[in-house]
Amino acid sequence: MILPTQKELRAVLARFAQARIDHDALPTARTARALEDVTYTLCVMTGACTADQALFEADVQLQRYGTDREGAT
Repeated sequence: MILPTQKELRAVLARFAQARIDHDALPTARTARALEDVTYTLCVMTGACTADQALFEADVQLQRYGTDREGAT
């Protein structure tokens, strides 16, 4: 699996959050599809099978980026 950059991962997490908010606020076919699409993308980027697993893995990857940055200084 190719790891996404920190910037790419954060962008998809932001898209996921917005899609989740939009769908929770006013669920439509469009918001459901947007949430489904970004969830799939997040799962592929993290190698996870569910949204919950993908969010957990994203957190792990972001922590790793922070640790790598601290080790470089």
